[in-house]
Amino acid sequence: MDLMNSIKISASGMRAQGTRLRIVAENVANAESLGNTPGADPYRRKTIAFENMLDRDMNADMVKVAKIGRDRSDFSLVYEPHHPLSNEDGYLKRPNVNTLIEMTDMREAGRSYEANLSVIESSKSLIQRTIELIRG
Repeated sequence: MDLMNSIKISASGMRAQGTRLRIVAENVANAESLGNTPGADPYRRKTIAFENMLDRDMNADMVKVAKIGRDRSDFSLVYEPHHPLSNEDGYLKRPNVNTLIEMTDMREAGRSYEANLSVIESSKSLIQRTIELIRG
């Protein structure tokens, strides 16, 4: 595998982690987003899944986003009978977003992004050194 291929592979990882960061940010931003009418469902947490994709030209596995889905877990119910969006029993549906989990996921995605960036920087540096050696 040559250095340009390592850059392309790392770039695919950076794209995937960038999408993951966007999904996490959307979840955090909507962690308090309620439904529009009494008893309506609030924001449902988004999820992301990755898959390997074979690049036949490089004969290497790349990473790509396979699916952006929705977390089907239950919403939490909070008894708030005076809230205008509570159902007829006085319960308010809250989003199924746990900000602690989202922040942990964001940190992991950021580290993966940085690791891929380091590979690109190292490859770029090696390419530059090779050019310098060729020039003499």
